[in-house]
Order: sequence, then C-alpha cells, then structure tokens
Amino acid sequence: MKFKYCLLTTTLIAITSILYAQNPIIQCHYSPDPAPMAYKGNLYVYTGDDIPGYGFYYMTKWRVHSSADMVNWTDHGAPISLESFSWARDRAWAAQCIERNGKFYWYMCAQTVQNNMAVGVAVSDSPTGPFKDALGKPLISTGSWSNIDPTVYIDDDGQAYLYWGNGNLYFVKLNKDMVSYAGEIVQVPQSENAFGGVKANTSPNTTDNVVKDRYVEGPWFYKRNGKYYLMFAGMTGGTECLSYSMSDSPTGPWKYMGKIMDAQPTNSFTNHGGIIDFKGRSYLFYHTGLLPGGGSYGRSTAIEEFKYNDDGTIPSIAISKKGVTPVATLNPYKRTEAETNAWSEKCKTDKSETTGMYISDTRTDGYIKVRSVDFGINPPVSFSAALAAGLDGGILEVRADSIAGAKITVIEVPRTGGWHSWKNITSPVTTSVTGIHDLYFVFKGQNITAGRVLFNFDYWTFSH
Repeated sequence: MKFKYCLLTTTLIAITSILYAQNPIIQCHYSPDPAPMAYKGNLYVYTGDDIPGYGFYYMTKWRVHSSADMVNWTDHGAPISLESFSWARDRAWAAQCIERNGKFYWYMCAQTVQNNMAVGVAVSDSPTGPFKDALGKPLISTGSWSNIDPTVYIDDDGQAYLYWGNGNLYFVKLNKDMVSYAGEIVQVPQSENAFGGVKANTSPNTTDNVVKDRYVEGPWFYKRNGKYYLMFAGMTGGTECLSYSMSDSPTGPWKYMGKIMDAQPTNSFTNHGGIIDFKGRSYLFYHTGLLPGGGSYGRSTAIEEFKYNDDGTIPSIAISKKGVTPVATLNPYKRTEAETNAWSEKCKTDKSETTGMYISDTRTDGYIKVRSVDFGINPPVSFSAALAAGLDGGILEVRADSIAGAKITVIEVPRTGGWHSWKNITSPVTTSVTGIHDLYFVFKGQNITAGRVLFNFDYWTFSH
C-alpha cells in the first residue's frame, strides 16, 4: 500500500492516498452471488451468506449492503432467512431484488419441503427490509432442481420479466403485482449460436470434444441503450466463467457474444454476477473464494469497473485486488455507522434490537478502514464515538492513510457496564487534518490478554 501526506508541525495536509486492496468488498462474512440494485443515490447489493466448512453450498439467509461511493459499504444485516418461508426446507441460494412503485421485491430460491428447488418472492417497503414472504408459497415450483438463480427486469413499457435456471433457462412475464405471472413458463432454446456450446473436434488424432462455452446457471438479465443482455455462468475447462448473449427483444432470439470474465484463479468453482450502471459508470459484480478461509463454499463479492465498447458489447474483464475508485466522498461531520467501511480485519458485525448493526468482536491490531473522507479546509477539533465494553475496553486509535499513519486522536475505552451499554466518548483532535483522507480505526489492547474481545463500536463523528 502506498500513501502520501505532508506534515507541517502538527498539521496534516491531505493528498489522496493510493490504495491497492478493495476486493473483496465485504470481509466480516462471506457474500456470494451478488445482485446490485441502484435506488435514490445508493447502490445496494443483495447477497447470499456462505457458511464454509461443509462439503457443499450451505446458506440459511440473505444479506444486504449499500454504498453511496462504491468503496464504503454499510452492512444492513440479514433481513430475511429460510425461516421466513414456511415452504422452505434448506439451501438459501442466489437472489435478486428490484423496486416497483415504492415496494421492493426480492426473488430468491430455496429447497422446498418436497425436496426440490423453487423460486419465491419477499416484499418490503424499504430496500433494507424487513422483508416478508409475499405469497406463503413459491412463485415458481415445477418439481425441478433447475428452479434456481432468479433474475428480474422491468422493461420500458412496464412489462416485467423473470428469468432463471440451472442447465436449462426459463422465463415468464410477471404481472404488475410482481408476485404472479401471466402465460406459460417458457424454456429458452439452447444452441451454440445463442449461448455457446460444445463443438466437436474433428482432428483425426483425438476423439475429445473442445468445450467452447455453454450456459450453466446464474443468469443476469437487463437492458441498456435499446439492447437486451443476458449474462450467465458458462463453463470452460471444468470451471465457471462469466459469459453473455444479446438480443433486440426481451424474449430473444439470443446471440452468444463471448466471455466477460474467463475462468480465472478465483479459488472458486462457481462464478455468479450482476452488471449495473451507477453514477455514470459501469460495474461488474462477481464473487471469488479469495477471502482468507474462503473457497468454493466460502465466496465473497468483488467489483470491477469497465466501459462498454462503442457497439455496446462488453470487454473482457480481469479480477483485481485493487477494485474500484470512489465516486463520492464521505462527510466526517455527520454521524457515520461503524459498519460503514471499505475494509476490516479482526472484527465482525452484529445486530441488536435497540442499536441495530454495529462492529463487534474487535481484537488487538484489528481495524476498520473508511475511504475518501473529506475534512474540507477547516480542521476538526474533536472526535466522538459510541462504544461499549463489558470489560476494560482497550484503545481506539484514529489514524490517517495507513494503520501506522499520523495519529489524529485516541480514545481509551473504559468498562461501560456491559457489551450493549453504549457510551458516547469524545476526545480532542491532536493532529490537525484537512482535505481528503482514508481513515483507519485501529483497535489496541493495553495490558489485555491477547486475542480477547476489546469493545463494540456503533458510530463516530468529528466536530469543528
């Protein structure tokens, strides 16, 4: 990591830091199958919740995060789970949420009590929930294990379409209520021209087939500049890639356009993604198994920015650790939730009925990083944080631009009376700071047994 700053006596003058670690964007838990949605100046991403350590995909709930700047993500927790659906038995797999007329419809798939897969829909008045089962039964239930990975889009004429499928691809036209459909379920014809395929190798020296690409699962359906796109998880060499097809109609015929993200060293057999435009830029969301402890059954959301080709086609996109750059700055003089951050280590997130989401399980030498914080030209004079500790809580250091950067302020966290007994603690700013910086909130233990929990952290703010 590289960074630049100038120290004049006790004044820190900002020069935007150069960062090389943004992917995966969520570190406190695993977040497979990302589905982005833009709404009122925020980008929401709806994900699964891998529980690693098992020999297959094991998820019991779905999660939501949001960002206004594409780098600092707010954890909104898990507003719905398998227990929310009376008909669901197991396997909380991929999902996508969409807004219509002020309500939010979250299409997900789960294993039913009849031991097959089905697509259900949950509804809420807020993009972050609470959500509830809209029907009390599946929306799509045909007794098939192909009923996974729903993707939804509302066309310019108001007609909504739901695509889904593993192995085979299906769609229906949704009614305006978004919880029922009109007409029959349509199976989309598969062909090499439409979605790639297996082409026979005619070489006389081998009888093997050459795998070009093929539709497997994970469709993502959307429209841009009059063209319809269907991205999907394809298959090349035994590992999933991300490929796409295009059409002039929402129901096809489709034309295979090639691979967006080839099978790469993602430490995961699967890939599953979404594409969206936000604040004038285009982004590919996907997942990898590269978070420590991750793998094919512990996958995490990552993002890459890209530009469409002049003809509307999508270029080849490579994975990166650097990720994307900020599209906005964060105001440090407004309350910021501690669970809004760009990177975290040696901590988790948790939720209580009274507090909501907060940072928990902080350990010595852990930290959270908040990117692109704009202090302006007038430096702050004080810092406040809401903290709770059932034991002597250790120390919270606020540093600029790196873990070992200039120390802006320090709070010695006392025993507050319990892990949920919050105390707002204020400390003076000892190193003046102006301009745009990345902030590091570093957790330290003083005369505390290594490895034990230090304190919980709810929110913070600076004051002039």
